[in-house]
Amino acid sequence: MFLLAVCLISTVFGIILISSVTRYEYRNYVAVQIGAVVIGLILFVLFSYIDIDLIATQSKILFVISLLFIATLLIWGVGDAINRRAWLRLFGIISVQPGEIVIVPFIIIMARMIVSYKERKTLNSIVSILQILFVFGIMFGAVLYVSEDIGTALIYLGILAVMLYIGGIKLRWFALGAGVLAAVSPLVWIYFFEDRHRGRILTPFFPELVADAETWLWQPMRSVAAIAAGGFTGTGLGNGRISPTIPAVETDFIFAVVGEELGFVGGVLVVLLLIVIIARCIYVGTKSNNTLGMLVCTGVAAMFILQSIMNIGMALGFLPVIGIPLPFFSYGGSSIVTYFAAAGIVSGIKMRPKPGRFRRI
Repeated sequence: MFLLAVCLISTVFGIILISSVTRYEYRNYVAVQIGAVVIGLILFVLFSYIDIDLIATQSKILFVISLLFIATLLIWGVGDAINRRAWLRLFGIISVQPGEIVIVPFIIIMARMIVSYKERKTLNSIVSILQILFVFGIMFGAVLYVSEDIGTALIYLGILAVMLYIGGIKLRWFALGAGVLAAVSPLVWIYFFEDRHRGRILTPFFPELVADAETWLWQPMRSVAAIAAGGFTGTGLGNGRISPTIPAVETDFIFAVVGEELGFVGGVLVVLLLIVIIARCIYVGTKSNNTLGMLVCTGVAAMFILQSIMNIGMALGFLPVIGIPLPFFSYGGSSIVTYFAAAGIVSGIKMRPKPGRFRRI
């Protein structure tokens, strides 16, 4: 229950921030977020009582369903301001992001494959590596091609890398993978990325190389200004003047609201809550009764770590703006439901513990 309590505290904190920054909006963001939390709590309870080993035995079915779910975007997908066709609009009012929801099945599928090859002692064989990368490539490519959501696709890549390392893949494979990525990156950059993709990625690091750098810098610059205006203790809830002017502030730049209205103190509190959630996932993984549970907890922790770093990095102007929410704090029904479902799985693994010490296996 400890993990659930911290997740709920963080979510309530996030709802307060969302309410503060969207109080003059015509959309009722708070009501939608509360509805998503209710669904998330139901899934948390459900998954906490289902043995993850039983779910993992159906990994092939999970894989097919996940791809079909993402493929629905080809027919019913709805775009956003930057042409990402990443959402399904249900009943005209509810938006669902398949790429985010499928992260949880992706973690289970990858964990199942790694465990299967470990049991056969073939994990580090080239055939096993290629099979894992093939399945990953299909899911990664589906998210990237169908929804053009580079940020979410990168989360998939990061999760896989962490799970492979913890699972016991030898470092030589990582070195080879890094070399392959370095070799193909120029081709991807030239032939697959459009100018808007290149501008968005380059601007935080080399703004002088981007003709319309001011366009891409506007959001992060306003975010940094908002955080700076908050000082140590902030201007107070509802007193933000800069953060409400930032587009997508309730999702991508919720940390700017924290910085302006609650100051450095509020920012530290948010980071500490996220660290507690991540640490709890890692701790449960170390006490798991099997390798599968440990890897799933690792994947969930990696998801929270990567999204937290990328979101806060965007808000501070260090990283490209690629549409990644801050776990439990940002507005977004799909993300909230995903986070609580993932936390529920970790809680279920906690119910079947076995004393042990964390180690790379």
